[in-house]
Amino acid sequence: MNKNPAAAPAEPKPVLDLKDAIALVVGIVVGAGIFKLPAPVAANTGDASTMMLAWVLGAAISIIGALCYAELGSSHPNAGGEYHFLERAFGGDVARLFAWARMTVIASGSIAIFAFVFADYATQMLPMGAHSSSIYAALLIVALTAINLVGIRAGKTTQNILTLIECLGLALVVIAGLFLVPSAPAQTQIPGAPGSPQAAFGLAMVFVLLTYGGWNDAAYLSAEIKDGNRNIVRSLMAGLAIVACLYILVSYAYVVGLGMEALSKSGAPAADLLQRAWGTTGAALISVIVAVAAITSANATILTGARTSYALGRDWPLFAALGKWDAQASVPRNAMIVQGAIALALVALGTWTRRGFETMVDYTAPVFWLFFFLTGMTLFVFRRWEPNASRPFRVPFYPVTPLIFCGVCIYMLYSSLAYTGRGALVGVGVLAVGVLLVIVSPGRRN
Repeated sequence: MNKNPAAAPAEPKPVLDLKDAIALVVGIVVGAGIFKLPAPVAANTGDASTMMLAWVLGAAISIIGALCYAELGSSHPNAGGEYHFLERAFGGDVARLFAWARMTVIASGSIAIFAFVFADYATQMLPMGAHSSSIYAALLIVALTAINLVGIRAGKTTQNILTLIECLGLALVVIAGLFLVPSAPAQTQIPGAPGSPQAAFGLAMVFVLLTYGGWNDAAYLSAEIKDGNRNIVRSLMAGLAIVACLYILVSYAYVVGLGMEALSKSGAPAADLLQRAWGTTGAALISVIVAVAAITSANATILTGARTSYALGRDWPLFAALGKWDAQASVPRNAMIVQGAIALALVALGTWTRRGFETMVDYTAPVFWLFFFLTGMTLFVFRRWEPNASRPFRVPFYPVTPLIFCGVCIYMLYSSLAYTGRGALVGVGVLAVGVLLVIVSPGRRN
């Protein structure tokens, strides 16, 4: 028997405690969306009570999805996350296609989205010429990838600090809206509110669920969370509870401090609110807060995103180089480097289209919701094929709960195709390339 430890392949080890996992959930979900998207939510709901209902409903839908993922993650802990679930339920071809999509579209596209948000606000504070946003976005990707290559401990420490700053910034928005500016005139409905309440509310939910998105990335750390059987559920529920409270309070602060009409017309509601409280100093402060929020989400996505590419490398000879785990740093080094390179290429794509942030949203949305739906369906497959398997956590009210989740995914897939632009076609095209690779390349290694 070979007793040389170096001969055994390195594997992920449980090094994240509960507070680290909660910080990751909060850090991934709380991004720049809460500083940008309440305005279109207000415009499409038309009145304050309906707008607040949308944010509460968004929290409920996210929690329903998290309950489904909690059962999947606690029953099948693996660094591959959704890749592992899809492989067990639908076979290697579907799993490899997902891993390709996540590597080239979902995770790398999300990193580029957050990088562009950071870059837009950094450019307002210190412009660097005609391509300032692209330069800042590229520099952020390089810097955060380098930090996470040092090791998961460096990455998680950075994440915890940034998440704390981000939550304090949102608390500042709440205080400014509720206590430091005069209350806006009460409005029951915005003049000229949308004429089709059902359609308008559906569009508002697109923005709300986009703002709540990202919590599913906790599944990629299921093999690295201490006492994972219990802490996966705890981290998802606690993290989303914190996010829901922050989002609902911030949205209410916007209504109180700006009023529904001003909120619906605002391009940067948080900046408008803090400018009312502290003038130009407040506007500069919120730019820093939004930049921190974008950095936090980018760092969390870099930390979790390469895990699927690592799983892909273990199972697909075409990408074998990605399946190397750096035991000393506890990171999938090659996968993380490739992820960073793809994100940089997408920054170049956003620069070419001159619509950086919007192009990346279009690029990622349809592919993301397609695989979100398929992952939700794996729960039904496991319940049918493995009825007696150990399940440390069971989603309550099965099968109603996962059916609601899957239905929402179908609606969001439709909406992401109906309301996005040409960037969506590029994302679908990249997915089609993955289909061809799956067809022509050999499958799982023996």
